[in-house]
Amino acid sequence: MSDAIVIIPTYNEIENVESIIKAVFEQQKDFHVLIVDDNSPDGTAETVKNLQHQFKDQLFLLERTEKSGLGTAYIAGFEWALKRSYQYIFEMDADFSHNPTDLTRLYNACVAGADIAVGSRYVKGITVVNWPLSRILLSYGASRYVRLITGMTVKDSTAGFICYKKEVLEAINLNKIKFVGYAFQIEMKFKAYKKGFKIVEIPVIFKDRTKGKSKMSGGIITEAIFGVISLKIKSLFTK
Repeated sequence: MSDAIVIIPTYNEIENVESIIKAVFEQQKDFHVLIVDDNSPDGTAETVKNLQHQFKDQLFLLERTEKSGLGTAYIAGFEWALKRSYQYIFEMDADFSHNPTDLTRLYNACVAGADIAVGSRYVKGITVVNWPLSRILLSYGASRYVRLITGMTVKDSTAGFICYKKEVLEAINLNKIKFVGYAFQIEMKFKAYKKGFKIVEIPVIFKDRTKGKSKMSGGIITEAIFGVISLKIKSLFTK
């Protein structure tokens, strides 16, 4: 039984899902994988089901009835994992923008004393490959904006490549997490920061997807911009 599980949300990731699953299982550290699929019409879930015969008791599938947002997919995955005996619970994208070889580095950081290890694009300069300049500026600017408003020292607050100790997720009221896009990643880090958990950033190289379509939208960006202000104001009135 592994002590660590990697949660990978999917929607129309037929081009990536088999490769990313196998890449995780190729790591020297023993990780389990939970795919949270939002009823992908391209057959992503069926591919995962076929792979479960090969990776019995290592690969798990949580199927949802509709596309409901990244944040709710992760929360469903967190709740699933917390009912099992996993001590370290990961977030990772399906599209290889997060390198599976970095999973062990995040794991080791938490074993060494961190409560949350963030695979960071901005802790050592800007380590992003194949993004247009406009998107780099948007992402980097968003992280600077979050630090200014919230007071957090995390340099990559919108990062989605993360290892949580289970105690962090148990301490956060997941039912009260409001946001679903970029702001979800900010909200989770901010809630953990307010509770005094130790967050460390591990430098990683982030590569834009080469297969499939990005799920980025204007609504996600708007949510992040205004959501940060909302988080900060609410935090002034709550412990």
